[in-house]
Amino acid sequence: MLRRNCLLLFLCFLFEQSSCAPFQSRPGQEWPHSQTGPSAAGRNGGSKGFQRVKRGWVWNQFFVLEEYMGSDPQYVGKLHTDLDKGQSAVKYTLSGEGAGTIFTIDQITGDIHALRSLDREEKPYYTLRAQAVNIETNRPLESESEFVIKVQDINDNEPKFLEGPYTASVPEMSPVGTYVMKVTATDADDPTYGNSARVVYSILHGQPYFSVDPKTGVIRTALPNMDREVKELYQVLIQAKDMGGQLGGLAGTTTINITLSDVNDNPPRFSKSIFHLRVPESSAVGSAVGRIKAHDLDTGKNAEVEYNIVPGDGGAMFDIATNEHNQEGIIMLKKPLDYETKKAYTFKVEASNAHLDPRFHNFGPFKDTATVKINVLDVDEPPVFSKPSYAMDVYEDTPQGTIIGAVTAQDLDAGNSPVRYSIDWKSDLDSFFDIDPVRGTISTNELLDRESIAQHNISVVATKVNNPVLTSRVAVTVHVLDINEFPPELAMPYETFVCESAKVGQVIQVISARDQDLPQAGQRFSFKSPQEGVKTKNFTVRDFGNNTAGVVTLRGGFRRRSQEIYHLPVLIEDGGLQTLSSTSTLTIRVCGCDTDGSLLTCSAEAIFLHVGLSTGALIAILVCIVILLVIVVLYVGVRRQKKKETLMTSKEDIRDNVIHYDDEGGGEEDTHAFDMGTLRNPKVIKENLFRRDVKPELGLCPRRPIASQNTVIEYKHSDFRKMYIPQRKHKMRNFKYNLRPCK
Repeated sequence: MLRRNCLLLFLCFLFEQSSCAPFQSRPGQEWPHSQTGPSAAGRNGGSKGFQRVKRGWVWNQFFVLEEYMGSDPQYVGKLHTDLDKGQSAVKYTLSGEGAGTIFTIDQITGDIHALRSLDREEKPYYTLRAQAVNIETNRPLESESEFVIKVQDINDNEPKFLEGPYTASVPEMSPVGTYVMKVTATDADDPTYGNSARVVYSILHGQPYFSVDPKTGVIRTALPNMDREVKELYQVLIQAKDMGGQLGGLAGTTTINITLSDVNDNPPRFSKSIFHLRVPESSAVGSAVGRIKAHDLDTGKNAEVEYNIVPGDGGAMFDIATNEHNQEGIIMLKKPLDYETKKAYTFKVEASNAHLDPRFHNFGPFKDTATVKINVLDVDEPPVFSKPSYAMDVYEDTPQGTIIGAVTAQDLDAGNSPVRYSIDWKSDLDSFFDIDPVRGTISTNELLDRESIAQHNISVVATKVNNPVLTSRVAVTVHVLDINEFPPELAMPYETFVCESAKVGQVIQVISARDQDLPQAGQRFSFKSPQEGVKTKNFTVRDFGNNTAGVVTLRGGFRRRSQEIYHLPVLIEDGGLQTLSSTSTLTIRVCGCDTDGSLLTCSAEAIFLHVGLSTGALIAILVCIVILLVIVVLYVGVRRQKKKETLMTSKEDIRDNVIHYDDEGGGEEDTHAFDMGTLRNPKVIKENLFRRDVKPELGLCPRRPIASQNTVIEYKHSDFRKMYIPQRKHKMRNFKYNLRPCK
């Protein structure tokens, strides 16, 4: 190719014709020329301005090979114009991308060279501009022209897998052609030029298990029924080669790790057909007896195993569950074991997959069966009571030492050791009972009272003689039975009344009874009147048969004025083995009632009782009323006493307030000094009364009387003293005068 390009350049250089494709000039195009150029002046006859002339040179693009390894600069092409007559009058200039650094031009010949090796993948083309100028004046002979230098591609890049290495998964037992994944290689060479970027895929390692499409890079399975349990991981090496896979093309590789995912294609299998286990007879119910395991070659949920005990002779004594972590079958005890009863058990266990795949049903049943033999080991056990619990009955007040029952325990081991009995002292703190240590008989140690404790709960301990550490306990309940020792009595104190308008046979009161005894069959009482057979009767007792009775009138016309209160004896009997009875008396009052039998009038106590007030409540109300009356009387008396003492104190103060005057009276002819009428009638005294014949001093004015000053007016006139003063003296004490300066 390099030889061909050089030949083309050589031909163009010789002929300088437009027939050369890379450097061909197109006829008919013209270049403008400067009017000042010397060539233009010669050709145009010295005319001024620009003139359109025939274009002397045109080119589109040059080509340069990438990765040039020669020692000399690589020749790119040649620029030439028709104005260049070979007289060295034209100079060529070059500008643009890489001008002077990557590309250079010979200013005289127009030859272009590349100074260094170029990489198309780094930059595929360069845009430059060329111009022909006068070598002497540097004036353009033609306008500047733009051209492109393309870097011609060579196959210098191999295909690359940018995302490798890859990881993929495909289910095991997949059919041929099952899609696995797709890989893609990228070639940096020019895909539009030659086959440098045309990639073909192939498998270098991984056959015959997988295949790859040479054009698309899709990987598929190539073998059927690949088993994960045989081989799980496959490493496939894929090659991508350019030049269409031809000899001399560049290649790249990548690795694909393909894993076969699990499917449930294997049933569980026991490692052996018989499992032997041993378990002590003392093992607790629910405890683990042993473990068995069925192995499944699958993984995950496909390896989950379910265990079941096949119904049989020994299967009822045990149960089995699956351990979720290791898929083991845990055999657990379902019922208590007894070596003396049965020494060995045999049953079958079935293991099966929990999640089945219908595609592999034709492989056979996905389950396996094994036999389990369990031997029971003898253990020295504590004594065993004949019953889980005991119940005994004893009558209260039973004499001490009376046997009320017995407990029995036995050693079931081969040694058959003797057993000794005792009562746990914590369950019988008061020592009401005793037990025979050999026979196990229980007797009373104290007198029992049902009314104090009706039931005793004690614990009996049985101990083996040859191994006292082994003990067992049993609960014994002793019921204390009642004996008829208390007579019945009325359930409550009844307050009964009968209306004056009561009729014959009317039930005026319903009564019931109570008994401190508690017969086993429940209480049963009977009622009757001991007056039966007496000719004159007013009331009787009628037994209703349900532990209640009614008080019934035998006549009518009851009157309070004739008799207000009646007494009715009632005989009550219980239903014990030894019948006891008692007689109670009902008090019946005669009261007035309205037409419907409601109480209207009766004694004061009866009225209040009818509305729900008892005698104690009435007494409390009366006491409160009396206390209130006493408080009121005391309060009034204290108020009166305080008022009287205040009045006496006021009089004594008036008596002590006396004002003495030094003026002498004018005698009986002095009628202007004082008003004589005032002495005769004190009621007409005015507050601001002054003497008529004496001018009051300036600055003095009358004040209201003050209790601290008392005034007694003394007269020398004997007539007034004899006649009026003795009679009015006590009235004048109420007048008080107080003179103060007037403001």
